[in-house]
Amino acid sequence: MDNAQNPKSQLNIPSSRFLVVGLGTSGYWAARWLAEAGAKVTLSDMKERSQLDPECLKELQTLGVTLETGGHHEETFLGADAIVLSPGVPLDTPFIRAALQKKIPLMGEMELAARHVDAPMIAVTGTNGKTTVTSFMGRMLENAGYDVFVGGNIGTPLTAYLAGGKKADYLVVEVSSFQLDTMQQFNPKISMILNISPDHLDRYADYQAYIKSKLRIFENQGPGQTVILNADDPVLSSVTPPNGTTVFRYGLKKNEGISAFIEKGEIVSAVNGKNRFNLSAFSLAGSHNLENLLAVILAGRTLDLAPESIQKTMDEFKGLPNRLAYTNQVSGIRFYNDSKATNVDAAVRAVKSFDKPLILIAGGRHKGSDYQPLVQSCRGNVKGAVFMGEAASLLADAFTGEIPFSLAVGMKDAVSRAYGLAESGDIVLLAPACSSFDMFKDYDHRGRAFEAAVEDLLNGR
Repeated sequence: MDNAQNPKSQLNIPSSRFLVVGLGTSGYWAARWLAEAGAKVTLSDMKERSQLDPECLKELQTLGVTLETGGHHEETFLGADAIVLSPGVPLDTPFIRAALQKKIPLMGEMELAARHVDAPMIAVTGTNGKTTVTSFMGRMLENAGYDVFVGGNIGTPLTAYLAGGKKADYLVVEVSSFQLDTMQQFNPKISMILNISPDHLDRYADYQAYIKSKLRIFENQGPGQTVILNADDPVLSSVTPPNGTTVFRYGLKKNEGISAFIEKGEIVSAVNGKNRFNLSAFSLAGSHNLENLLAVILAGRTLDLAPESIQKTMDEFKGLPNRLAYTNQVSGIRFYNDSKATNVDAAVRAVKSFDKPLILIAGGRHKGSDYQPLVQSCRGNVKGAVFMGEAASLLADAFTGEIPFSLAVGMKDAVSRAYGLAESGDIVLLAPACSSFDMFKDYDHRGRAFEAAVEDLLNGR
């Protein structure tokens, strides 16, 4: 989508006809905020009315929102003054193409909201680690005494912040590639790209298209704004942000051009003075979480947060559910839930976080990626695997001749089979490398199913 020239151009909302496409969380909040701001709002969803949340429907109708369910209609799209898309809506549908041909403004929910916020924004993207870094950054700002809104793709849409009416000192937002696809004027004070590896290839034409989407996060930035990049990432190491931006890069080892690195059990930061941060109390496993920590520290020092406040957050932050989360121990076998590992690179990082014998549970809905990097990472300490879901046969093909595996019909069966392959001292790791939507509502539902199956195992059920 083309950039607009004015980075803070707002829409004329009162009495304008807005079409919101998709009644997910972001669609609901976009429609609600627009209606409360005086717009004439239609919300269109492919699902039948009976499949949608009745409370949301009732609230929107009370606000005067017109509901179109059970499919989209071209005249609805072509009759709008502007169209707001939920992140999951593809951009190549006939109705959207027709609207673009008619030059009807098209944007995502986050783009809509970003045009109407005036607090400084820290935006976080990357294939993996976005939610951890966004949450970590929000906690660090709170520990420094600021009022903070934490949201975006992490769960609470930016339009919910606008609808709430409470002004924050900072906005920390997780931004997905789908949201970046519909950005036009999005312009954060600090943008952070943590890593880029193949993902969502079932939606993008190729890997380069996915990379291009991720890099859009900084395309409107300029003087007085900061870009933070992972120098250890093969893609990001050669990326050049726009002229005028301040660029800070981080890496696990000290190198030329690196502003934060690890040395003798400490993190060294060279932004706004040289500071050292002790890692002894940092509890998140894996080198990828050290990379995430480096990014957060750079952002914190960019904002000139006190080193003591940053150290306090490092020492206290315990991570998030479904991300290498210890679940329980059964007969000396430890179970870890990394259900959020919804792509191959995330699963590789999870496997590499352990040096003990491992049983891997993987599978779900295939996202178009090659499983060979996962196979390579499993050579060594992974002694067996269990595959489930729609991608089970593809994983089986990739792992044939590499390590022993079996196929499971569901999560409880997968946990039982993994337990049967393990011995005392081993680890059973759920790192699916796939999305959850073939069998579960979302990755959290999948993670809870894993934890419930482990609990059943512990109690002999």
